[in-house]
Amino acid sequence: MAKSTYKVYGYRWVILIIFMLISFVIQLQWLAHAAVERPAEVFYKGQFNPDSFFNIDFLAMVYMLVYIVMSIPASYIIDTYGIRKAIGLGAVIAGVSGLLKGFYADSFEMVVIAQIGLAIAQPFVLNAVTAVTVRWFPLRERGLAAGLAILAQYLGIIFAMLVTPAFIGTHPGRPDYGSGFPHMLMTYGWLTFGAAVVTLLLLKEKPPTPPAADDLVRHSFFKGIKHILKQRDMVLMIFVFLVGLGIFNAISSMTDSISANLGVKDSNGLIGGLMLIGGVFGAVIIPALSDKYRMRKRFLVICTVGALPGVLGLSLTGYFIHNPAVVYDIALASAFILGFFIMSAGPVGFQYAAEVSYPAPESISQGLLLWIGQISGLLFVAGMSIKNNAYLNDWMILFCILMPVVIALTLMTKESPMIITEKDKMKGEIGG
Repeated sequence: MAKSTYKVYGYRWVILIIFMLISFVIQLQWLAHAAVERPAEVFYKGQFNPDSFFNIDFLAMVYMLVYIVMSIPASYIIDTYGIRKAIGLGAVIAGVSGLLKGFYADSFEMVVIAQIGLAIAQPFVLNAVTAVTVRWFPLRERGLAAGLAILAQYLGIIFAMLVTPAFIGTHPGRPDYGSGFPHMLMTYGWLTFGAAVVTLLLLKEKPPTPPAADDLVRHSFFKGIKHILKQRDMVLMIFVFLVGLGIFNAISSMTDSISANLGVKDSNGLIGGLMLIGGVFGAVIIPALSDKYRMRKRFLVICTVGALPGVLGLSLTGYFIHNPAVVYDIALASAFILGFFIMSAGPVGFQYAAEVSYPAPESISQGLLLWIGQISGLLFVAGMSIKNNAYLNDWMILFCILMPVVIALTLMTKESPMIITEKDKMKGEIGG
C-alpha cells in the first residue's frame, strides 16, 4: 500500500526541459556583452564614462546587484505560490525585457533598463532549481536533475561567450569593429520571448502524487530561514559559496578583461567559452556520480580541490612564463579545469544544502547560497573593474589565496544524513 503512495511520472523530464530552456535564455542575456566588452565600448562610445561604475561591466554586475535585493522575495513567492506562478512570473518579465533590449539595442541607457528587468526575472528561475527537482524527481535522481538544470545555465553562458562574437566585429583595425550589436540583441530577445511562451504553456506545478516521502512535510518560509541558520553544515556551505560562487561570477563577468590582461587582442571569448564547456561536462558527470555513490561531501571536496589549479593557472602563469602563446594555452587549459570543477560544485552543493536543511523549503537554502555568491561576486567584479581594471591582477592573486580556505571549509562539513539514509535504503532493497 505504501508503495502506491508515491509515483514517478515521465512528464518530469518535460518539466525539466522547460525549466532548462528558460534558464538558458536568462543566463544568455546576463553575459551577452561580457565576451565582447571592448567592441561594445566602441559601439556605445560617448554614452557612458569608461572610468565610472556605470560602464559595460555594469551590465553583468546589475544581475548580481538586483539578485541581492530580489532573492529573498523570489524565494518567498516560490515557496508560497509554487513554481508555476513564480517561474511563470519570471518568464513574463524576461520575455518582455529581452524584446525591449533588442528593440532599443543602440541605446546604452535602454539596454541597462532592460537588463535590470532581466535581472529581476533571474531569481524567480534560479532559486527554483531544487524546488523543481523535489516536486518532480525521486531522491535518487535529484542530483542529476539539478545538474541538468544548472547545465542549462552554463549552456546559456557558453552561448553568450562563443556565439556572441560571431555577431560582432571583434577584430581591432577592421572597419566593422564594434558593429553587430542590434542584430545580436534582437535575436536574443526573440529567443527569450519564445522560451517565456513555452514556459507559460507547458509548466505544471507538481504531479498528482509525490515522487518521494520527503515532499510531504515542509516548514513555513520564515520558520525555514530560522531552521537553516541553525544548521552547522548549512552555515559552512554559505561560506563556501560566498567565496567559490563569487569567484565564478567574477571570472565569468570579466573574461574579456582577463583575456586582455593575458595579452589576447581578439575578443573571441575562448577563455570564458572553455570554462563553460568544462562546466558542462562537470555538471553532468559529478552530480551523476554523487547520486550513484550516494555521496555529497566527498564530491564537493573533489570539486573544490580540483578548481584550485584552474584559478592558479589563470592568475599566476604570466608571472613565470613570458611567452604569450604558451601563457594563452595554459590559460585555456586552466579555464577548462576551473569550469569543470567549480561549476559542477553548484548542483551538488545546492542538493546538499537542501538535504542538510530539510524540512526547510529548498527555495530558501538554494536562494541563500546564490544570494551570498552574488554579493561577493558583485564586490569582486567592482574591485576588478575599478579604474579600468587597474587592480585585476591583485584580485586574481587574492582568489588563489581564498581557494584553500574554501577547501578547508568543505572538509569541515559532514555527509548529508538524507543521502546516507537513501544509501541504506538502497542496500536494504538490494539485500532483500
